[in-house]
Amino acid sequence: MPHFEIHAADVKAAQAFYSGLFGWNFNAMDMGPGIEYLLIEGNGFDGNLTGGMMSRMGDAPKAGSPVRGGTLTFEVDDCDERYSWALANGGAEALPPMDYPGIGRAAYVEDGQGNIVGMITPAPEDN
Repeated sequence: MPHFEIHAADVKAAQAFYSGLFGWNFNAMDMGPGIEYLLIEGNGFDGNLTGGMMSRMGDAPKAGSPVRGGTLTFEVDDCDERYSWALANGGAEALPPMDYPGIGRAAYVEDGQGNIVGMITPAPEDN
């Protein structure tokens, strides 16, 4: 089962960003003293995919620096609308919305915590 983790220096700010961007909910998980960890729930988390958010251990990569770690990409209904929301709510441009023939429309933003997250609206299937 795939599991991903989002690392954040400001977990509350990251929680607000992802809750607004994707409609996710978060539940605290007891990981012991000094470790803040939240399990992610929402659309797409059905047992085949799990996610968590935790306090970043160390410094975040500087905005605009090369990607360090994995890039997460999630399906959305409207890539352009979600991209605009992200920029208006603390995100920064990593790659603006673009069409990828046969794949869909995708964009990437920095989340304000040193992570890059992508969103894609799949291309309509040919009938």
